Amino acid sequence: MMRKIAAVALLSLGSSLLWAQTDHTERLQRATDIVQHMTSGAPDHGVPNEVLEGAKCVGVIPRLKKGAFVIGAEHGRGVATCRTANGWSSPAPFETSGISWGPQIGGKETDLLMFVMNDEGMNKLLSGHFKVGGDVSAVAGPVGRQGSAEAGWKAGILTYSNAKGAFIGASLNGAELQADEGATQAWFGRDVPFQDILTGKVKSTNAAANEFVSAVAHASGNARSER
Repeated sequence: MMRKIAAVALLSLGSSLLWAQTDHTERLQRATDIVQHMTSGAPDHGVPNEVLEGAKCVGVIPRLKKGAFVIGAEHGRGVATCRTANGWSSPAPFETSGISWGPQIGGKETDLLMFVMNDEGMNKLLSGHFKVGGDVSAVAGPVGRQGSAEAGWKAGILTYSNAKGAFIGASLNGAELQADEGATQAWFGRDVPFQDILTGKVKSTNAAANEFVSAVAHASGNARSER
């Protein structure tokens, strides 16, 4: 009987890890699509080059659905990457809670993006747990490929919503972010500090992770070349 219980427990654990791995891979693939779309859309509806070029970290939360469990008091899932001395870091998975569906976030489904613009914002993100607009200032980001981030230059984070193919500034104030430990374990096969991933101390060799990082690097590089 004990052997049967142990076998069932191992099977359940294996299934949970496989599900987490699959979920995280899909999350990365969707996040990659969002970043690629961000730079291929109409310039008037895009994130400004100044933001893309100057961001210290980029976070993407794919496909939030209005009225679903990922809204309000529940949570959504995203991935983030930060600049390091050797390029962009491997993506780190995070969870969000307390996202409100305000008038700036329209439609029934949307993607959310965060651009961390200063050291204060980056340090809060590296901590693995902070509140947007509380622990670090955040404002809806400017729009237009050649637009200016001057209006929000004091903010640690600029935030956007992507609905129906257009990116608009959207407030995420009140949303709480924290490291997704379950996804991290599935991704790296062990517990890895959130900060170690985002500072480049730990690297992922997963193809989906590399594609996401390449998409962010390409967007940032193109923005610099167009200025």
